[in-house]
Amino acid sequence: MIVAYNRYDLTESCLRHLRAQTIAHRVIVVDNGSTDDTRARVRAEWPAVHLEQFDENRGYPEACNSGVAAGSGEIVVLLNNDVDCRRDFLERLVAPMRDPAVGSVASLMVQPGGERIDGMGLAADPILAGFPRLQGLPVSRAHDVSPVLVGAGGSAGAYRRAAWEQVGGMDETIAAYMEDFDLVLRLQIAGWRAVGEPDAVGVHLGSATFGYRSAGQRRQAGFGRGYMLRRYGLLRGRTAPRALLTELVVVLGDLVVSRDLAALRGRVEGWRAGRRRPRLPRPPAECLDHDIGFFDSLAMRRGVYGRRAA
Repeated sequence: MIVAYNRYDLTESCLRHLRAQTIAHRVIVVDNGSTDDTRARVRAEWPAVHLEQFDENRGYPEACNSGVAAGSGEIVVLLNNDVDCRRDFLERLVAPMRDPAVGSVASLMVQPGGERIDGMGLAADPILAGFPRLQGLPVSRAHDVSPVLVGAGGSAGAYRRAAWEQVGGMDETIAAYMEDFDLVLRLQIAGWRAVGEPDAVGVHLGSATFGYRSAGQRRQAGFGRGYMLRRYGLLRGRTAPRALLTELVVVLGDLVVSRDLAALRGRVEGWRAGRRRPRLPRPPAECLDHDIGFFDSLAMRRGVYGRRAA
């Protein structure tokens, strides 16, 4: 299932790579309010593709939920439209689902050029800050077991439909950024296993919708973080001091670098939105990486592993 918003060139490339896959599958494209000719061209050039559409951008989670609901397969694969998959991607990705306890499978996303990892699923530190695992490291490190895998990343991952439906799919309160992280945390809380499949490889362009470090991107990411701080009760208990200090450093750092308050505004908006939702329990301790310390966490937010890369 692919969510598309403008940039038909990306969607067309993604569809071409899916057409070459080694196993049978059904493709659903959700046009999330595109203002270009994406919708018309998908209909005209890809008649076998099932097209869902919104007249306006409803946010990534609502588009994903709509696309999943339009399908019926036991396994759901989410793809950003800026991902080009290798021919055996789907075959490799769904293989771990033979284990009925597995709820999500993370793929290996590589950066353009194929030498560096864009992400190998998601990792979480003790205050539920989420990170793309192994980002920026050489592809040869794709089988590393550290940091601990918490679940699949939303750019390209597989989910068992029964698990997806049990937790209610993606939380539509989060329009973009951290919605995939919140989903895999809820899957962990519900008792589903997450595994990684480094042989399921795709190339991820990245940040094709909001743009790298744009104000919109940083505000949306801040919203997701503020929402999770409140919904998971992260400012209570033993984790509260570290969570408060981390958010202060991140917001001040973003202010210095970007010279605006987008990150802070997003967090405030997310915190307020979280007030309307029931609090969630913390995920199991074993799915969090307790070796990610305060400074490591800050380094990972900059896309660098710092001491952990040594």
